Amino acid sequence: MQRADFIQPDGLILDFAADSKDALLRHLADRVAEARGVDAEQLFKKLAKREKLGSTGIGGGVALPHCPCPGVQTPAIVFARLKPAIDFQAVDGKKVDLVLMIILPTENPAQHLPVLSMAARVFRQEDAVKALRKTNDVDEISSIFSRALTAAVEEKRLES
Repeated sequence: MQRADFIQPDGLILDFAADSKDALLRHLADRVAEARGVDAEQLFKKLAKREKLGSTGIGGGVALPHCPCPGVQTPAIVFARLKPAIDFQAVDGKKVDLVLMIILPTENPAQHLPVLSMAARVFRQEDAVKALRKTNDVDEISSIFSRALTAAVEEKRLES
């Protein structure tokens, strides 16, 4: 996953108020559908189906909803900071206020696990998570993700 995969102008939503997990997923699906020219309803149904398998709320107020989608050639990533936080049925029972939705190409399933793993590594970095909750500067958010991604890559390299 590259820095360019994370933050694009159409993939950043700050202080979004969602009534529910479904409302949030529908909004995020609409955002990706508009940017990538895919069917929003089909994408929402895929996201909802994935959530029925188990919540993508990974704990600490973070969720990583994801699914493959026909027509997407490279990962489509949307970062949303929610105000107020919503119930996402996260593994730790805490409400979610940071969401990184990752829509993956169906043609390259081998890419899915590494992309999701790297995203999870980014959100394990407490300083990055704290900074993402505070800043309203788009450039700073991009820098936070860039630094966190670099650290995640290094962490993975050291484990190998």
